[in-house]
Amino acid sequence: MIETHLSSLRLAYFRSFKHSSLEIGKSTVLLTGPNGAGKTSLLEAVSLLSPGRGIRSASAEEIARKPDMLGWKVSATLEHQQGAVAVETFLKAGKSRKVVIGDKPARQLQLAGVTTILWLSPLMDRIWLEGADGRRKFLDRMAMSFFADHPVAVLGYEKAMRERNRLLRDRVSESGWYNALERQMATYGARIFENRRSTIQKLAAAFTRAETSFPTPTLEIVSRSGAGELSGESEDELASRFRQARSRDMAAGRTLAGPHRSDLCARYSLSGTDAKVCSTGEQKAMLISVILANARAIASETGTWPIILLDEVGGHLDSNRRRALYEELATLESQIWVTGTEAAQFEGLLEMAQHFDVSCSDGDSVIVRQRQSAV
Repeated sequence: MIETHLSSLRLAYFRSFKHSSLEIGKSTVLLTGPNGAGKTSLLEAVSLLSPGRGIRSASAEEIARKPDMLGWKVSATLEHQQGAVAVETFLKAGKSRKVVIGDKPARQLQLAGVTTILWLSPLMDRIWLEGADGRRKFLDRMAMSFFADHPVAVLGYEKAMRERNRLLRDRVSESGWYNALERQMATYGARIFENRRSTIQKLAAAFTRAETSFPTPTLEIVSRSGAGELSGESEDELASRFRQARSRDMAAGRTLAGPHRSDLCARYSLSGTDAKVCSTGEQKAMLISVILANARAIASETGTWPIILLDEVGGHLDSNRRRALYEELATLESQIWVTGTEAAQFEGLLEMAQHFDVSCSDGDSVIVRQRQSAV
Protein backbone atom coordinates (compact mmCIF):
# COMPACT_ATOMS: atom_id res chain seq x y z
CA MET A 1 0.00 0.00 0.00
CA ILE A 2 1.07 3.59 -0.69
CA GLU A 3 1.51 5.70 2.43
CA THR A 4 -0.02 9.18 2.31
CA HIS A 5 -0.01 11.60 5.22
CA LEU A 6 0.30 15.25 6.16
CA SER A 7 3.74 16.16 7.47
CA SER A 8 3.01 19.83 8.17
CA LEU A 9 -0.01 22.08 8.65
CA ARG A 10 0.07 25.87 8.88
CA LEU A 11 -2.86 28.16 9.65
CA ALA A 12 -3.19 31.93 9.30
CA TYR A 13 -6.22 33.84 10.59
CA PHE A 14 -8.23 30.63 10.57
CA ARG A 15 -11.05 30.63 13.13
CA SER A 16 -9.38 31.20 16.53
CA PHE A 17 -5.87 30.48 15.18
CA LYS A 18 -3.96 33.63 14.31
CA HIS A 19 -0.72 31.91 13.30
CA SER A 20 -0.17 28.23 14.14
CA SER A 21 1.80 25.33 12.72
CA LEU A 22 2.23 21.60 13.28
CA GLU A 23 5.03 19.30 12.21
CA ILE A 24 3.70 15.76 12.28
CA GLY A 25 4.58 12.18 11.47
CA LYS A 26 2.46 9.57 9.75
CA SER A 27 1.01 8.00 12.91
CA THR A 28 -2.27 8.87 14.63
CA VAL A 29 -2.65 12.52 15.66
CA LEU A 30 -4.46 12.92 19.00
CA LEU A 31 -5.77 16.40 19.86
CA THR A 32 -7.05 16.97 23.39
CA GLY A 33 -8.30 20.05 25.18
CA PRO A 34 -11.41 21.70 26.60
CA ASN A 35 -14.53 22.44 24.58
CA GLY A 36 -14.08 25.50 22.38
CA ALA A 37 -10.27 25.28 22.39
CA GLY A 38 -10.03 24.84 18.59
CA LYS A 39 -9.68 21.08 18.12
CA THR A 40 -12.50 20.85 15.57
CA SER A 41 -11.10 23.90 13.78
CA LEU A 42 -7.86 22.00 13.21
CA LEU A 43 -9.79 19.09 11.71
CA GLU A 44 -11.76 21.57 9.62
CA ALA A 45 -8.52 23.00 8.24
CA VAL A 46 -7.39 19.51 7.20
CA SER A 47 -10.81 18.73 5.70
CA LEU A 48 -10.56 21.81 3.45
CA LEU A 49 -7.65 20.13 1.69
CA SER A 50 -10.35 18.10 -0.07
CA PRO A 51 -13.16 19.36 -2.36
CA GLY A 52 -16.16 21.03 -0.74
CA ARG A 53 -16.92 23.01 2.40
CA GLY A 54 -15.24 20.73 4.91
CA ILE A 55 -16.24 19.03 8.12
CA ARG A 56 -18.47 21.90 9.30
CA SER A 57 -20.01 22.70 5.89
CA ALA A 58 -19.20 26.35 6.60
CA SER A 59 -19.02 29.06 4.00
CA ALA A 60 -15.53 30.41 3.27
CA GLU A 61 -16.44 33.74 4.85
CA GLU A 62 -17.51 32.13 8.15
CA ILE A 63 -14.05 30.68 8.68
CA ALA A 64 -12.18 34.00 8.79
CA ARG A 65 -10.83 34.96 12.21
CA LYS A 66 -12.96 37.58 13.96
CA PRO A 67 -12.81 40.52 14.38
CA ASP A 68 -9.88 40.74 11.92
CA MET A 69 -11.84 39.39 8.89
CA LEU A 70 -8.68 39.58 6.77
CA GLY A 71 -9.27 36.32 5.01
CA TRP A 72 -7.51 33.06 5.95
CA LYS A 73 -5.03 30.47 4.70
CA VAL A 74 -4.41 26.76 5.23
CA SER A 75 -1.07 25.43 3.98
CA ALA A 76 0.03 21.81 4.17
CA THR A 77 2.67 19.40 2.98
CA LEU A 78 1.36 16.05 1.82
CA GLU A 79 3.81 13.15 1.74
CA HIS A 80 3.53 10.50 -0.98
CA GLN A 81 5.95 7.70 -1.76
CA GLN A 82 6.83 9.74 -4.86
CA GLY A 83 7.67 12.82 -2.77
CA ALA A 84 6.12 15.83 -1.06
CA VAL A 85 3.31 17.97 -2.48
CA ALA A 86 2.54 21.48 -1.18
CA VAL A 87 -1.17 22.32 -1.00
CA GLU A 88 -2.81 25.62 -0.08
CA THR A 89 -6.35 26.84 0.12
CA PHE A 90 -7.12 30.41 1.12
CA LEU A 91 -9.57 33.26 1.07
CA LYS A 92 -8.65 36.91 0.56
CA ALA A 93 -11.11 39.43 1.93
CA GLY A 94 -13.79 40.18 -0.65
CA LYS A 95 -12.64 37.36 -2.94
CA SER A 96 -13.61 33.73 -3.50
CA ARG A 97 -11.77 30.74 -2.05
CA LYS A 98 -8.68 29.67 -4.01
CA VAL A 99 -6.61 26.49 -4.23
CA VAL A 100 -2.94 26.05 -5.13
CA ILE A 101 -1.38 22.61 -5.69
CA GLY A 102 2.39 22.70 -5.97
CA ASP A 103 2.90 26.19 -7.32
CA LYS A 104 -0.06 26.16 -9.71
CA PRO A 105 -3.62 27.48 -9.21
CA ALA A 106 -6.15 24.65 -9.26
CA ARG A 107 -9.86 23.98 -9.04
CA GLN A 108 -11.29 22.55 -5.82
CA LEU A 109 -12.18 19.27 -7.52
CA GLN A 110 -8.48 18.77 -8.31
CA LEU A 111 -7.84 18.34 -4.58
CA ALA A 112 -9.44 14.89 -4.92
CA GLY A 113 -6.48 13.89 -7.07
CA VAL A 114 -4.01 14.79 -4.31
CA THR A 115 -5.49 12.82 -1.42
CA THR A 116 -8.79 11.51 -0.06
CA ILE A 117 -10.01 12.75 3.32
CA LEU A 118 -12.85 11.10 5.26
CA TRP A 119 -14.41 12.48 8.43
CA LEU A 120 -16.87 11.95 11.23
CA SER A 121 -18.15 14.78 13.42
CA PRO A 122 -20.77 15.10 16.19
CA LEU A 123 -22.97 16.91 13.65
CA MET A 124 -23.33 13.54 11.90
CA ASP A 125 -24.40 11.59 15.00
CA ARG A 126 -28.11 11.97 14.17
CA ILE A 127 -27.71 11.01 10.52
CA TRP A 128 -29.92 7.90 10.88
CA LEU A 129 -32.69 9.95 12.55
CA GLU A 130 -32.92 13.13 10.49
CA GLY A 131 -33.93 13.84 6.89
CA ALA A 132 -32.89 11.84 3.84
CA ASP A 133 -31.02 14.83 2.38
CA GLY A 134 -28.17 14.45 4.88
CA ARG A 135 -27.86 10.73 4.21
CA ARG A 136 -27.80 11.32 0.43
CA LYS A 137 -24.98 13.83 0.85
CA PHE A 138 -23.15 11.35 3.08
CA LEU A 139 -23.55 8.62 0.45
CA ASP A 140 -22.54 10.96 -2.36
CA ARG A 141 -19.37 12.00 -0.56
CA MET A 142 -18.45 8.33 -0.20
CA ALA A 143 -19.23 7.78 -3.89
CA MET A 144 -16.95 10.71 -4.72
CA SER A 145 -14.09 8.89 -2.98
CA PHE A 146 -14.35 6.16 -5.65
CA PHE A 147 -15.68 7.97 -8.72
CA ALA A 148 -14.08 11.25 -9.79
CA ASP A 149 -17.06 12.02 -12.04
CA HIS A 150 -19.62 11.74 -9.25
CA PRO A 151 -19.68 15.39 -8.09
CA VAL A 152 -19.94 16.49 -11.73
CA ALA A 153 -22.94 14.16 -12.18
CA VAL A 154 -24.64 15.40 -8.99
CA LEU A 155 -24.16 19.08 -9.86
CA GLY A 156 -25.23 18.52 -13.46
CA TYR A 157 -28.37 16.63 -12.43
CA GLU A 158 -29.36 19.26 -9.86
CA LYS A 159 -28.85 22.13 -12.30
CA ALA A 160 -30.98 20.46 -14.99
CA MET A 161 -33.65 19.55 -12.43
CA ARG A 162 -33.87 23.14 -11.17
CA GLU A 163 -34.50 24.31 -14.73
CA ARG A 164 -37.13 21.60 -15.25
CA ASN A 165 -38.82 22.54 -11.96
CA ARG A 166 -38.95 26.16 -13.08
CA LEU A 167 -40.73 25.12 -16.27
CA LEU A 168 -43.14 22.98 -14.25
CA ARG A 169 -44.00 25.84 -11.88
CA ASP A 170 -44.51 28.19 -14.83
CA ARG A 171 -46.71 25.50 -16.43
CA VAL A 172 -44.73 25.58 -19.68
CA SER A 173 -46.12 22.97 -22.07
CA GLU A 174 -43.53 23.09 -24.90
CA SER A 175 -42.06 19.59 -25.02
CA GLY A 176 -38.79 20.67 -26.64
CA TRP A 177 -37.63 22.44 -23.47
CA TYR A 178 -38.42 19.39 -21.36
CA ASN A 179 -36.82 16.90 -23.75
CA ALA A 180 -33.42 18.56 -23.55
CA LEU A 181 -33.44 18.94 -19.77
CA GLU A 182 -34.79 15.44 -19.16
CA ARG A 183 -32.09 13.94 -21.35
CA GLN A 184 -29.47 15.75 -19.24
CA MET A 185 -31.14 14.54 -16.05
CA ALA A 186 -31.24 11.00 -17.40
CA THR A 187 -27.56 11.05 -18.39
CA TYR A 188 -26.42 12.35 -15.02
CA GLY A 189 -29.06 10.42 -13.07
CA ALA A 190 -28.05 7.02 -14.49
CA ARG A 191 -24.46 7.76 -13.50
CA ILE A 192 -25.52 8.78 -9.99
CA PHE A 193 -27.58 5.61 -9.50
CA GLU A 194 -24.76 3.39 -10.72
CA ASN A 195 -22.08 5.13 -8.64
CA ARG A 196 -24.21 4.89 -5.50
CA ARG A 197 -25.00 1.21 -6.02
CA SER A 198 -21.37 0.43 -6.69
CA THR A 199 -20.34 2.33 -3.56
CA ILE A 200 -22.69 0.25 -1.39
CA GLN A 201 -21.23 -2.92 -2.89
CA LYS A 202 -17.68 -1.77 -2.14
CA LEU A 203 -18.62 -0.96 1.45
CA ALA A 204 -20.30 -4.35 1.90
CA ALA A 205 -17.13 -6.08 0.76
CA ALA A 206 -15.04 -3.90 3.11
CA PHE A 207 -17.24 -4.80 6.11
CA THR A 208 -16.20 -8.43 5.66
CA ARG A 209 -12.53 -7.41 5.93
CA ALA A 210 -12.88 -5.75 9.35
CA GLU A 211 -10.36 -7.29 11.74
CA THR A 212 -12.16 -6.59 15.03
CA SER A 213 -15.59 -7.17 16.57
CA PHE A 214 -16.71 -3.54 16.06
CA PRO A 215 -20.37 -3.74 14.89
CA THR A 216 -21.29 -3.26 11.25
CA PRO A 217 -24.53 -2.29 9.49
CA THR A 218 -26.27 -3.60 6.41
CA LEU A 219 -26.77 -0.72 3.96
CA GLU A 220 -29.49 -0.31 1.34
CA ILE A 221 -30.59 2.44 -1.05
CA VAL A 222 -34.37 2.95 -1.11
CA SER A 223 -36.81 5.39 -2.71
CA ARG A 224 -38.62 8.07 -0.71
CA SER A 225 -40.50 9.40 -3.74
CA GLY A 226 -43.81 7.65 -3.16
CA ALA A 227 -44.19 7.75 -6.93
CA GLY A 228 -42.33 4.65 -8.03
CA GLU A 229 -38.56 4.23 -7.95
CA LEU A 230 -36.60 5.16 -11.05
CA SER A 231 -34.34 2.17 -11.46
CA GLY A 232 -31.64 3.92 -13.45
CA GLU A 233 -30.87 0.86 -15.53
CA SER A 234 -30.35 3.08 -18.56
CA GLU A 235 -30.47 6.70 -19.63
CA ASP A 236 -33.33 5.89 -22.01
CA GLU A 237 -35.43 4.41 -19.20
CA LEU A 238 -34.91 7.47 -17.02
CA ALA A 239 -35.67 9.89 -19.86
CA SER A 240 -38.88 7.97 -20.59
CA ARG A 241 -39.93 8.03 -16.93
CA PHE A 242 -39.33 11.77 -16.64
CA ARG A 243 -41.35 12.35 -19.82
CA GLN A 244 -44.27 10.23 -18.60
CA ALA A 245 -44.28 12.04 -15.23
CA ARG A 246 -44.63 15.58 -16.61
CA SER A 247 -48.33 15.98 -15.86
CA ARG A 248 -48.01 14.66 -12.33
CA ASP A 249 -44.88 16.75 -11.71
CA MET A 250 -46.54 19.88 -13.13
CA ALA A 251 -49.41 19.46 -10.67
CA ALA A 252 -46.86 19.28 -7.84
CA GLY A 253 -44.63 22.01 -9.26
CA ARG A 254 -41.50 19.88 -8.89
CA THR A 255 -39.86 16.62 -9.96
CA LEU A 256 -41.25 13.91 -7.70
CA ALA A 257 -38.96 10.98 -8.44
CA GLY A 258 -35.31 10.46 -9.29
CA PRO A 259 -31.95 10.12 -7.55
CA HIS A 260 -32.73 13.23 -5.50
CA ARG A 261 -35.45 11.19 -3.76
CA SER A 262 -33.29 8.20 -2.82
CA ASP A 263 -32.34 7.44 0.77
CA LEU A 264 -29.57 5.48 2.48
CA CYS A 265 -30.94 3.06 5.08
CA ALA A 266 -28.98 1.02 7.60
CA ARG A 267 -29.83 -2.00 9.72
CA TYR A 268 -27.81 -3.33 12.64
CA SER A 269 -26.44 -6.56 11.19
CA LEU A 270 -26.59 -8.59 14.41
CA SER A 271 -30.28 -7.93 15.09
CA GLY A 272 -31.67 -6.69 11.77
CA THR A 273 -32.98 -3.60 13.59
CA ASP A 274 -33.45 -0.39 11.60
CA ALA A 275 -30.78 2.12 12.61
CA LYS A 276 -33.34 4.80 13.42
CA VAL A 277 -34.72 2.73 16.33
CA CYS A 278 -31.36 1.48 17.63
CA SER A 279 -29.75 2.91 20.76
CA THR A 280 -27.66 6.06 20.45
CA GLY A 281 -24.50 4.02 21.02
CA GLU A 282 -25.45 1.51 18.32
CA GLN A 283 -26.22 4.31 15.87
CA LYS A 284 -22.81 5.90 16.52
CA ALA A 285 -21.05 2.54 16.22
CA MET A 286 -22.69 1.85 12.84
CA LEU A 287 -21.74 5.29 11.56
CA ILE A 288 -18.11 4.76 12.58
CA SER A 289 -18.17 1.35 10.88
CA VAL A 290 -19.29 2.95 7.61
CA ILE A 291 -16.46 5.52 7.73
CA LEU A 292 -13.84 2.85 8.42
CA ALA A 293 -15.27 0.57 5.73
CA ASN A 294 -15.02 3.48 3.30
CA ALA A 295 -11.33 3.81 4.21
CA ARG A 296 -10.65 0.09 3.71
CA ALA A 297 -12.54 0.08 0.41
CA ILE A 298 -10.52 3.06 -0.87
CA ALA A 299 -7.27 1.33 0.08
CA SER A 300 -8.39 -1.87 -1.68
CA GLU A 301 -9.52 0.04 -4.77
CA THR A 302 -6.64 2.51 -5.16
CA GLY A 303 -3.77 1.09 -3.16
CA THR A 304 -3.64 4.32 -1.12
CA TRP A 305 -5.06 4.86 2.37
CA PRO A 306 -7.10 8.05 2.96
CA ILE A 307 -6.62 10.48 5.82
CA ILE A 308 -9.36 10.01 8.46
CA LEU A 309 -10.69 12.74 10.79
CA LEU A 310 -12.64 11.58 13.88
CA ASP A 311 -14.02 14.47 15.94
CA GLU A 312 -15.13 13.53 19.48
CA VAL A 313 -15.36 9.94 18.28
CA GLY A 314 -15.72 8.48 21.79
CA GLY A 315 -19.05 10.19 22.43
CA HIS A 316 -21.93 7.71 23.03
CA LEU A 317 -19.55 4.73 23.02
CA ASP A 318 -19.14 2.54 26.10
CA SER A 319 -15.68 1.39 27.20
CA ASN A 320 -15.93 -1.94 25.33
CA ARG A 321 -16.82 -0.24 22.05
CA ARG A 322 -14.09 2.35 22.50
CA ARG A 323 -11.60 -0.45 23.02
CA ALA A 324 -12.85 -2.25 19.90
CA LEU A 325 -12.62 0.99 17.93
CA TYR A 326 -9.02 1.65 18.96
CA GLU A 327 -8.11 -1.95 18.10
CA GLU A 328 -9.57 -1.48 14.64
CA LEU A 329 -7.85 1.87 14.12
CA ALA A 330 -4.57 0.09 14.85
CA THR A 331 -5.17 -2.18 11.83
CA LEU A 332 -5.51 0.74 9.42
CA GLU A 333 -2.55 2.34 7.65
CA SER A 334 -4.23 5.76 7.42
CA GLN A 335 -3.05 8.87 9.20
CA ILE A 336 -5.94 9.29 11.65
CA TRP A 337 -6.74 12.54 13.48
CA VAL A 338 -8.75 12.09 16.71
CA THR A 339 -10.09 14.68 19.14
CA GLY A 340 -11.38 14.49 22.70
CA THR A 341 -11.51 16.53 25.87
CA GLU A 342 -9.44 14.18 28.06
CA ALA A 343 -6.43 12.02 27.23
CA ALA A 344 -7.69 9.41 29.72
CA GLN A 345 -10.50 8.35 27.37
CA PHE A 346 -7.92 7.21 24.78
CA GLU A 347 -6.36 4.34 26.71
CA GLY A 348 -5.18 1.91 24.07
CA LEU A 349 -4.70 4.66 21.48
CA LEU A 350 -2.46 7.11 23.33
CA GLU A 351 0.69 4.97 23.14
CA MET A 352 0.61 4.84 19.34
CA ALA A 353 -0.37 8.51 18.83
CA GLN A 354 1.44 11.81 18.60
CA HIS A 355 -0.35 13.85 21.21
CA PHE A 356 -1.04 17.61 21.10
CA ASP A 357 -2.88 19.77 23.62
CA VAL A 358 -5.05 22.58 22.25
CA SER A 359 -6.04 25.53 24.44
CA CYS A 360 -7.60 28.95 23.89
CA SER A 361 -7.02 32.14 25.84
CA ASP A 362 -8.45 35.57 25.00
CA GLY A 363 -9.68 34.26 21.66
CA ASP A 364 -6.29 32.87 20.55
CA SER A 365 -5.84 29.09 20.16
CA VAL A 366 -2.46 27.50 20.90
CA ILE A 367 -1.14 24.01 20.12
CA VAL A 368 1.46 22.33 22.36
CA ARG A 369 2.99 18.91 21.65
CA GLN A 370 2.61 16.52 24.60
CA ARG A 371 4.38 13.48 23.25
CA GLN A 372 5.70 12.01 20.03
CA SER A 373 4.36 8.64 18.90
CA ALA A 374 6.57 5.66 19.67
CA VAL A 375 5.32 4.04 16.44
